[in-house]
Amino acid sequence: MSRELHRPVRLCFVAPFGYPVLAGDARFGFVGGAELQQALIARELARRGHDVSMISMDYGQQEGDRVHGVRLLTMHAPDAGLPVVRFLHPRLTSVWSAMKRADADVYYQRAAGALTGFVAAFARAHQRRSIFAGAHDTDFDRRRPLIAYARDRALYRWGIRNVSQVIVQTGRQQQLCREVYGREAAIIRSAYLHCGQPAQHDGDVLWAATVKPHKQAHVFVELARRLPQYRFKLVGGPDADAAAYGEEVRRQGASLGNIEFCGFLPLAEAERQFDGASVFVNTSLGEGFPNTFLQAWSRGIPTVSFFDAAALHEGRGVGLVVKDLDEMEHAVRRLREDRALWTDSGAHSQRYCEENHRIGKVIGAYEQVMQTPVGSARLQLCE
Repeated sequence: MSRELHRPVRLCFVAPFGYPVLAGDARFGFVGGAELQQALIARELARRGHDVSMISMDYGQQEGDRVHGVRLLTMHAPDAGLPVVRFLHPRLTSVWSAMKRADADVYYQRAAGALTGFVAAFARAHQRRSIFAGAHDTDFDRRRPLIAYARDRALYRWGIRNVSQVIVQTGRQQQLCREVYGREAAIIRSAYLHCGQPAQHDGDVLWAATVKPHKQAHVFVELARRLPQYRFKLVGGPDADAAAYGEEVRRQGASLGNIEFCGFLPLAEAERQFDGASVFVNTSLGEGFPNTFLQAWSRGIPTVSFFDAAALHEGRGVGLVVKDLDEMEHAVRRLREDRALWTDSGAHSQRYCEENHRIGKVIGAYEQVMQTPVGSARLQLCE
């Protein structure tokens, strides 16, 4: 990389839920995957000398303070404003004002929603650059099923077509972006900063995510019921919209003696639950590229999932992908009964993670994107 690509850039992350994750503040019971990636990227870019700011909702943080080198800017409070009109004020007005105060060269926003349109419009109006980063395969689905309102879907559709640059996690997302929006996107892998202890063959079978219906925590409970000879651990609590589902999952597991419900844990404590685990299970119906896979693979923990992360290494897929609960039960049983298979799968996953998701490699790709002219073919070389 040339010296030109190392010059400092003023970069602003527009991340409404970002502050609690960046600061490690456990009071709010939230660690989102998109927010975790933004926190990792922001901290490392600041460490490398870039002028990094983050706009988040007002959780009580002090405007202008720095956390891990990242300057904090506030928008509206989570519950501020009156129904209907709050879409414009204080939501749009507060984020627009915060973006002005940031005075950045590049504005970065992750995950599909109306905010994508707001960021693209601000950047165009002020002749600045904007980046949209996909966080889920459905960000590139024509139906946009995770966006509730038609108004927000329209704003997102306009935004993704008008941001300066789109970043995706996988080749599958890149192809969808091309097919659905007619845009070329740069692939930049998710980052992970390994800090844990290695896998143990006789450790827990682990599940970690927000407990909500499409993550299918109840399937993990049924897996524990089918495999009483192993210890299971479920890390995560429900969000506000899934409280009833969370209670039902706990009720289903209450009679089982081999499953531990940890509830919501702050990121540092959740990380420790991966230490010494045996197998990581993902039961979600759909994902982007789960941070939990990197937490597992970096430790040499094999994964079993319904979701195919499309990760390839040394000519074969990383992790075991299954079609249904019967196959999942069989896969977990094989890994626990065949130590050679478990060792090979974990080591393969660990090599893939080290070669593709090291934070230094990922941040180098971001520096290239931030400083490469829009439309350059070089933007496609970040994989």
